[in-house]
Amino acid sequence: MELYEHDAALNILEKIDPQRAGNLDAWLVPHRESEALLAQAHSALDVIVAGAPQAVTLHPAAQSREVWLRYRGLAFARWDDGRVFFGINDANEELTPASRPALKRILHDLEVHRHPLASDTRHSLHRAQPERWLESMVREDITRVDALLDQRFVYAQVLANAGGEHGILDLLTVTRSGRLAIIELKASEHIHLPLQAADYWLRVRRQLQSGEIARYGYFPGVALQQAPPLVYLVAPALRFHPATDDLLNCLSTEMEIVRVGLAESWRRGLPVVMRQ
Repeated sequence: MELYEHDAALNILEKIDPQRAGNLDAWLVPHRESEALLAQAHSALDVIVAGAPQAVTLHPAAQSREVWLRYRGLAFARWDDGRVFFGINDANEELTPASRPALKRILHDLEVHRHPLASDTRHSLHRAQPERWLESMVREDITRVDALLDQRFVYAQVLANAGGEHGILDLLTVTRSGRLAIIELKASEHIHLPLQAADYWLRVRRQLQSGEIARYGYFPGVALQQAPPLVYLVAPALRFHPATDDLLNCLSTEMEIVRVGLAESWRRGLPVVMRQ
């Protein structure tokens, strides 16, 4: 079997390698760009983070040149070119001396309802964006997934692409011996989880082979192995789709995949009940 790509503008066919990394434009985001964004925003955001340092995290978005603030994963504010905007759903209200009390009320509501021990677990603030909450806990201590992982290096949104987000969160880290590791997170059943992991694995492996991961500032001081990345699928144990095993059997044997199942009460500490 051979694959060809049709260029409609030039009306030509180009033979393509079936093993190339997917069919979407994707590129590695230079780590220095993310660091530069955080440096520009820190003076405006430090005072907000100081109000809840254990819960609020900063997330630079190099493509849009913004820095998002998340409270246990839930976005509630953003920095954009020196200005700060806030709001749970749209983050469009600008932060001014007059609007600062409104931001404080939002942070208070988040503290009450988006807490691991919140009494009302059906509240919208508690249930919103569970994958982001899960991501914030994994990033806080990556060794909860596997003790072999290096807590110093956990990156999100390493790859940008023209196709938009795919609904599953990706983290890139490394083992203590220098082998790349991909962590795919989902808080509910998702039949595409193994296939999305394979797609991301192809792209990361390609960047590893080209040497761009180290060249773009990731994992400083680490001698990266050229072995294919490890893959961890992390989700509540009862939330893996029934078709997951069948899909995993269809993937390349080059992919070393570990399923990590969490207890349903994962918000209270990420207890691992299954590792396969």
